[in-house]
Amino acid sequence: MSAAAKTSATIRYTLMRIGVFVGCFFALWGLVYLGVLPRGLGDSNLLWVLVLATVISAPLSFVLLRNQREAMSQQIVDKVDQAKARLEANRNQEDGAV
Repeated sequence: MSAAAKTSATIRYTLMRIGVFVGCFFALWGLVYLGVLPRGLGDSNLLWVLVLATVISAPLSFVLLRNQREAMSQQIVDKVDQAKARLEANRNQEDGAV
């Protein structure tokens, strides 16, 4: 995989998480506007919808974005393996110089 494809896995996952949150936020905002959900206490309407959207979007993201999360974790594993290989090569090069 190229470096651009590896970077896009993280960006794509982040944008999809934001998209799930925004979708939940507007769906809940609509339900509050229609009176299906309570408006909260006083001026706490926005905070109520933000907290509820966060609570609902977290498990949805966990289930819906599983493949993207796996691709991102594979990207991290590959980078760690490359860093370990470079460290080992440098260590062997230093040992050979002595």
